[in-house]
Amino acid sequence: MMKSYLYNKVLGKGLLLFVLFAIPSLMTSATELYATPDSSLSDMIRHARELKRTGKSTEVTIHLSAGVYQLYEPLRLRPEDSGLTIVGKDAVISGGISIRSWKKEGKLWVAEVPDFNGRPIDFRQLWVNGRKAIRARDVTDFEKMHRILTYDKKNQVLWIPKKAVSKILQTPYAEMVLHEMWCTSNLRIKSVTVQGDSAAIRFHDPEAKLQFEHPWPSPMTPDTGHPSPFYLTNAKELLDEPGEWYHDIRTHKLYYMPREGEQLPTSKNTTTMIVPVMETLVQFIGTAEHPVRNITMKGIHFSYTTWMRPSYQGHVPLQAGMPLIEAYKLRPSIDRPNNHKLDNQGWLGRAAAAVELRYTEDCSFYGCHFEHLGGSGLDYVIACRRGMTTNCLFTDIAMNGYVCGSFSSEGLETHLPYQPTDFREVCNGQTIEQSEFYDVSNEDWGCVAICAGYVSGITIDHNTIHDVSYTGISLGWGWNRDLICMKDNKVHANLIYNYARHMYDCAGIYTLGNQPGTLISENVVRDIATPSYVHDPNHWFYLYTDEGSSNITLRNNWTPSEKFLKNANGPGNVWENNGPEVGDSIKNNAGIKK
Repeated sequence: MMKSYLYNKVLGKGLLLFVLFAIPSLMTSATELYATPDSSLSDMIRHARELKRTGKSTEVTIHLSAGVYQLYEPLRLRPEDSGLTIVGKDAVISGGISIRSWKKEGKLWVAEVPDFNGRPIDFRQLWVNGRKAIRARDVTDFEKMHRILTYDKKNQVLWIPKKAVSKILQTPYAEMVLHEMWCTSNLRIKSVTVQGDSAAIRFHDPEAKLQFEHPWPSPMTPDTGHPSPFYLTNAKELLDEPGEWYHDIRTHKLYYMPREGEQLPTSKNTTTMIVPVMETLVQFIGTAEHPVRNITMKGIHFSYTTWMRPSYQGHVPLQAGMPLIEAYKLRPSIDRPNNHKLDNQGWLGRAAAAVELRYTEDCSFYGCHFEHLGGSGLDYVIACRRGMTTNCLFTDIAMNGYVCGSFSSEGLETHLPYQPTDFREVCNGQTIEQSEFYDVSNEDWGCVAICAGYVSGITIDHNTIHDVSYTGISLGWGWNRDLICMKDNKVHANLIYNYARHMYDCAGIYTLGNQPGTLISENVVRDIATPSYVHDPNHWFYLYTDEGSSNITLRNNWTPSEKFLKNANGPGNVWENNGPEVGDSIKNNAGIKK
């Protein structure tokens, strides 16, 4: 029996309406459920679960009609939901709320920020008509950022020009975003002390301790010739350009300076002002013994999330946006067999993503959009087997676009080899293909479009990546050449251009660690950006095998020149026919297939 249900929630009465249409079929027992934006998606998922549990259906598809499905908590997909398909048609699963009651105050629009789900809210993003607004900052043009003067690790003081802080001397919650080689740090300013033409900046803990104790990456001082730039943000006094906003968490007032042509939101126009109230929209939650299996999501837009750790604890990353939880320099350095000495220790956390998967098999995404996100996009976190990500779009994302695999769990020092006793922990067999990434890493400049850590058998194929802040594809982790869990990865026929818009020490394709059987082939990397403020204007590459990279083959990759780096590599790497002599057939075949 093929069954079809119209499922809707009648607001205010708590009634659920089901309309059943029965179509005889001798071949299958499948059920189609249809939702509107007024439906409860969590109730819909539970209903689908019960249909299968009670034997009324073996297959369930939930169809989401066009519109916005606003959540108050993440949707949770469990092993009991295995086999479910969710299909959207212009359907947006949203973690944001609309701010509606605006009034004009001079050049600004002002609104009271409502509570959400019974509590006041804070946030780090605002979107106006689907376009990200700018959190008030001291520069419009990043080429005009101020530079640091002195970096005093012992006293935990950063010295900067006095003129840089003239507007924020009385501001309670200002932040500094500091450019550091291949990362940026978000640092909450604790105090500003002016001395002559300089100012001493001190930061709140825990980020102050992390910032001044961790050695890598470090800020660059004037003696290097390229002192680190920074910008200041999150102060009403800095709100002076169209498109900027500021949220006063003490008064719950939101201030916005409209861009030209934008209309004050009223009942007479369709202007939308959306702030995010959630960090994660969908969670796949299984166990090693009972994974979530065979869930497919098609054509859905995942939008409007935030990541609040920088507001509460700062954000000092090691690489690829992975936040340091504890880190310090070692004296003396540690001897490591088969590797050079290690001069630092670090333990990492992980940023939230809009969609997170843990302990899954064959859970896939087709034609989905990951956009307007304050954390990362899609994250296969741990113990995920297979799973396709095909024909998807990743854009307007603050951090990483697609993330897969471990980046050293918080209990494992990040330079130690990761070889779990239970190999089920390792993400294995994922495919990301035919997808486009742009305007990714637009807040955390050290993040990347596709970020794969300790993975095995991943295929990264025929994607187009452009206009990103740092590296295009990062594959591997660990900074050592020990034989671990990584193997048989494929990076094939991707097109990467206009990368490194803000950070260097980068590449179109970058690797770490020992990865037997890994093949990087027939990719095209070209057109690196040239920001003036990078720490070393020559330290960029098309292909970059970094520390411990071993047993990797790089073959037939087209680049405008042979600007490659092989840094502290292990054995077994093979470089064959990479550079401008690669044939046009390969050059023309890279990227999304038309």
